Amino acid sequence: MKFSKFGQKFTQPTGISQLMDDLGDALKSDQPVNMLGGGNPARIEAVNELFLQTYQALGNDGSFREDINSTATSSMANYSNPQGDAAFIDALVGFFNRHYDWNLTSENIALTNGSQNAFFYLFNLFGGAFTDEQNESVDKSILLPLTPEYIGYSDVHVEGQHFTAVLPHIDEVTHDGEAGFFKYRVDFEALENLPALKEGRIGAICCSRPTNPTGNVLTDEEMAHLAEIAKRYDVPLIIDNAYGMPFPNIIYSNVTLNWDDNTILCFSLSKIGLPGVRTGIIVAAPEVIAAVSAMNAVVNLSPTRFGASIATPLVENDAIKDLSDNEIKPFYQQQAKTAVTLLKKELADYPLVIHKPEGAIFLWLWFKDLPITTLELYDILKEKGTLIVPSQYFFPGVDISDYKHAHECIRMSIAADEQTLIDGIAVIGEVVRKLYDEAK
Repeated sequence: MKFSKFGQKFTQPTGISQLMDDLGDALKSDQPVNMLGGGNPARIEAVNELFLQTYQALGNDGSFREDINSTATSSMANYSNPQGDAAFIDALVGFFNRHYDWNLTSENIALTNGSQNAFFYLFNLFGGAFTDEQNESVDKSILLPLTPEYIGYSDVHVEGQHFTAVLPHIDEVTHDGEAGFFKYRVDFEALENLPALKEGRIGAICCSRPTNPTGNVLTDEEMAHLAEIAKRYDVPLIIDNAYGMPFPNIIYSNVTLNWDDNTILCFSLSKIGLPGVRTGIIVAAPEVIAAVSAMNAVVNLSPTRFGASIATPLVENDAIKDLSDNEIKPFYQQQAKTAVTLLKKELADYPLVIHKPEGAIFLWLWFKDLPITTLELYDILKEKGTLIVPSQYFFPGVDISDYKHAHECIRMSIAADEQTLIDGIAVIGEVVRKLYDEAK
């Protein structure tokens, strides 16, 4: 059977497909697996209890009834319009205006079937083939101002890959008074001198905050600088808030969240503990929302309403913010401390450097001068029942063939229970120590 170019592109092996396949295989395995590789959120008792109560309430208020006259928050027996569930959108408008005074209306928000779906839309809206004012074809890229970046961005373009990226400054830093940490910072000199930016071949600028995979949080100053560059070159600034403010707020730095008509903010219900409901949120100018809604109609008919139904009352009464601030963020902050302590114990005398934990649900580990690539390390650890993600998949838009650092890091989830962290980090320590020792 022959597939089109479209089919061939989306059936070839990719980093994200490998990651999701491995996670699925691990869940089906009859052998214990230390799940330190995926992006699944932790099971937090207080979070799950609130969702269960809300879910049960939906069954009592008519949300499941095929009744067009139902007064329920949102009936899942009916499609929404392509923009998404109206009640949830109205709740989000009230929430963001209440907490940020952005003066949004319902025309500023669209829902998608998860944030991955959102980035498929956005990157194809702003990256790829354009027709310029002279009616000539111009290929535009999505500019990633700081790599490494999210593994799921790489392959979402319908045709080819349209990314331009900038490698980071790497600064040695301390964390909680300890050495052995580093932090990525945007290399603005390199960014502003990109030929693609100066020549009008950038369609949008995009960053995640906090960054998946590293947990790096761009400072307010860095964000303001990126916003200024985006406006100067008349391209939107897309910010991926899947782990950020205001929910799930897995972010430990003292930073602010801003929005204007040139900014596209993307949120998700996944990391508050609802990855299975596949609900993404886009806040943007009305013309972007109209475009996303049109794409929803073609691709999905309409976004799923299940996540919206659960989240609407939690947004209306600010429970989603309280949950994020008082349960989710402290949980992951403690998980990060636990994992750092375990790693330093296992590899105290070895060249491990950890990206400063500033947010998200991962640690980014750099094994300086590792004798093998972390793709090879991934295979060894997988055979020993421990899943991580190697670093080479997190550098879209740059040639990493001669960039050693891109082959020396791993992303490790900290969302697992404490025993899984202990067991998985012990396996990582054992394998990495042996590799260094045998290379001496």
